[in-house]
Amino acid sequence: MLLEEVLYSRMRRVLVGLVAVLVSVSAGAQTVAVRFPAAVSGKALDGRLMVLLSNDPSEEPRMQINDTMASQQVFGVTVDGMKPGQTVVVADEGGDGISGYPRATLKDVPPGDYTVQAVLNVYETFHRGDGSVVKLSADRGEGKQWSVAPGNLYSKPVKVHVGPGTKLEISMDQVMPEIKPEADTKFIRHIRIQSALLTKFWGRPVFLSAVVMVPWGFDEHPEARYPLIVAQDHFVSEFDDFRTEPPDANLKPVYSDRFHLAGYNRIMQEEAYKNYQEWIAPKTPRMLIVKLQHANPFYDDSYAVNSANVGPYGDAIETELIPAIEKQFRGIGKGWARFLYGGSTGGWESLAVQMFYPDHYNGAFVACPDPVDFHAYMTRDLYKDDNMFYAQGANKRVEQPAMRNYLGQTLISMRDNIAYEAALGDHGRSGDQFDIWQAVYSPQGKDGYPLPIFDKTTGVIDHKTAEYWREHYDLDAILQKDWGTLGPKLQGKLHIYVGSDDTYFLNNAVYLMQDFLDKTGTPGYGVPYEGEVKYGPRAEHCWNGDPAKPNAYSRMHYNQMYVPQIVERMEKTAPAGADLSSWRY
Repeated sequence: MLLEEVLYSRMRRVLVGLVAVLVSVSAGAQTVAVRFPAAVSGKALDGRLMVLLSNDPSEEPRMQINDTMASQQVFGVTVDGMKPGQTVVVADEGGDGISGYPRATLKDVPPGDYTVQAVLNVYETFHRGDGSVVKLSADRGEGKQWSVAPGNLYSKPVKVHVGPGTKLEISMDQVMPEIKPEADTKFIRHIRIQSALLTKFWGRPVFLSAVVMVPWGFDEHPEARYPLIVAQDHFVSEFDDFRTEPPDANLKPVYSDRFHLAGYNRIMQEEAYKNYQEWIAPKTPRMLIVKLQHANPFYDDSYAVNSANVGPYGDAIETELIPAIEKQFRGIGKGWARFLYGGSTGGWESLAVQMFYPDHYNGAFVACPDPVDFHAYMTRDLYKDDNMFYAQGANKRVEQPAMRNYLGQTLISMRDNIAYEAALGDHGRSGDQFDIWQAVYSPQGKDGYPLPIFDKTTGVIDHKTAEYWREHYDLDAILQKDWGTLGPKLQGKLHIYVGSDDTYFLNNAVYLMQDFLDKTGTPGYGVPYEGEVKYGPRAEHCWNGDPAKPNAYSRMHYNQMYVPQIVERMEKTAPAGADLSSWRY
């Protein structure tokens, strides 16, 4: 669901030009004026201009904008055709399309010493195959992260005093560098293809990629054909839970606030090394584990389904990328020998892909999925509630949470979570969670951008758009509507796991789906689903069904959890004459 589990390496900055930013704070008003010279670009630029302020010296401000309690300040405004030398002003009163987070305007920032930085998230113009024209920031190999996206303009951090009478001029001279592709290794390989379907949709060449973990003996056993497991995830360039070397003895331990563990970075290396040792062990079934790379102009991940705004990613993955992977890496290439697993965003995708392409896969192991029933869209009911931000009573309204900790304490409100995305981009262009849900699930608006599901300023929900969501992407609603035809194809294939205290309240939607699944097999409800739904008591995001390990460990052991069940399923369901031996060396 979120990117907290995705690690991005820090990249060396490359000097390529000059951006100038003037910051002036006077007694009457606080403004930040931004411009760039022709030395950076001889042409006008479109994009999201962000001014960042931080009182935390540990990192650059651009690395400190997030939806947690530790987030620093961002003010964003969209620029269209910003010319070299032209000044764009971010005023302390807001307005003119300026959105701020966590504080709404510059005037709300307390006087004090701050590190200031500016970033321009550059947009490109897409002339899509349907005739619509939109401006979006294309993924450039980094996984749709504006803070490190190649070609984005940014400044060196400068310490300033913000307060009445302060005036400061800052020159910025940085452009984010290109991403160096990961090299193949003995066990980790890469594949990249151009998608004809997505190229037609977006009106320019679009590529799909995957990171493939091959089994021990892959090169030495050319006769073997392998089952395929698609490990649905956010954008990754490697398997960060797989390490062929022992842990680094000189690694400086880092405390994990999320898991309340000292030296968690070392724990991750230890567990990754154990995964490697188990992967090469004699009794380990030999399979292909695949992580897809399908970042797009809206997010680091397409949600692996067809969408009016994001494009036909479901068909492209299933009919173009998966066959290419199985051809190059000797997959069995049959539905009985393909499986899905994943957590959070990957959990939703695993369930959705199994449902939308029921014959392509033989089972989905779904951990902590994004909302699978929009009656429980985190803490809101899109069909019955009128507002995303508040629960309305007779004489009062109660602000609703978007995140909680393991004690149930609110970490961010729904209103603030939306304000965070609004500061990063308008028209659904933040590149973050609510905006990708909207991009995937909504129809296209008249302006070419996704039709909003709710107003980001007021929180008012658009129930007409919600009905479109229900018809096309509410997985529980689809199961209930189509179980007569889907049920026989999904028997024994659905396995769902979630913590009862999921950080993002994702367990609420699973409860509703289970209510239906438990009725299957009874009079009037078709065939039984013959799967399982399990809850981790007091477990947060993202519990994967392991009763013996806490989240901090189980999240790194998806293979150990699911592969034994996958092998059992294949042995039970493989057709006569199927290859159940070449991959068991």
